[in-house]
Amino acid sequence: MRIVVALGGNALLHRGERPDAAVQQANIDRVATALAALAHEHELVITHGNGPQIGLLAVESAADPALSVPYPLHLLGAQTQGMIGSLLARTLHNALPGRSVATLVTHTLVSADDPAFARPTKFVGQVYPRELARSLARERGWHIAQDTTGWRRVVPSPVPERIVETDTVHELLDSGNLVICAGGGGVPVTADRDTGALTGVEAVVDKDLTAALLAEDVKADFLLILTDVPCVYEGYGTPEQHPILDATPGELRRGGFPEGSMGPKAEAVSRFVERTGQLAAIGALEAAYEIVHGRSGTLIRPGFAAG
Repeated sequence: MRIVVALGGNALLHRGERPDAAVQQANIDRVATALAALAHEHELVITHGNGPQIGLLAVESAADPALSVPYPLHLLGAQTQGMIGSLLARTLHNALPGRSVATLVTHTLVSADDPAFARPTKFVGQVYPRELARSLARERGWHIAQDTTGWRRVVPSPVPERIVETDTVHELLDSGNLVICAGGGGVPVTADRDTGALTGVEAVVDKDLTAALLAEDVKADFLLILTDVPCVYEGYGTPEQHPILDATPGELRRGGFPEGSMGPKAEAVSRFVERTGQLAAIGALEAAYEIVHGRSGTLIRPGFAAG
C-alpha cells in the first residue's frame, strides 16, 4: 500500500521546547521509531510541517544586522525543507538498514490572485505574550493572531494548485525510495502565464492541503495526518468534547473546526477522500501503525450515495 504521511510541525518541535538542534533530533528519533513499522510493510512518502522552524529563521533573519532586508519566506521555507529533510533522511536511514531514502526540495504552485494574500491566517514561529507580540508586530510589520496558548505571527497561506516536481517524486518511488518531499507545504511559487517562469512568493502553504494534493498526484492508497492529539474531537477544549472515530468528508466538514489548527487537516483528508475514493486518517504520531490498521485515530472514508 502507498501511504502519504504528513507530520505536524509540533511533532518535530513541541510547544514550549527550546528550538535546539539536539531537541529536534531527539523528536525525529521518535518519528523514525513510529514510522519504521509502517515502512517495513508499505511504500511511504513523508511530508512535514515547518511552522516552528520557519518562524525561528524569520526572527533570526529580521534581527541580523548584516542583512539589508530579511530573507523572504519562500527562501526560509526552502531552508527548512533542507534542514528537516536531512534530519529525517539520516534518522530513517539508520532505522531502516538497506532502505533507500531520498529527500527532495519541492516547489508548490499557487495563484498570485489567491485571496489568502490579503488575509494572513497561517501560524508560524513561537508563541508570545500579547504585549510582546504586539510590539514585534509594530516593529517588524507582522500580522499577529491569538493561538490556543498565546499570540503568534500569521502569514498568507494560498491554496496549493500543483507540486512542480511530481514527476520526479514518481521516479524516486518507482526506484524503490522512501521519499521525503513537500516539507512545509513546499516552496510557494507563482508561474508566469506566458513563459512559465517561477517566482517565489511571501507565504507558507498549508502542509496538510499540500499533502492531500501530493497523495492524489502519486495515487496513494492512504493519507495519514499525524499530530499531537489521538484523534479528531468535536467541541475540543469544551465540556462537550468527544472523539470522532469514523466520519465521511461531509460529516467531518460539519464539525466547524478552527482554521488555525484542525480545520486544514479536516479539509485536507476530506478533499483526498472525495477526489480518490481512498481512505484517510488523523491521529497521534506514536500510534501511526495502529491508525493505518484501524485501531486508533479518526478514519475518514467515502460517503455512499443514496440510490
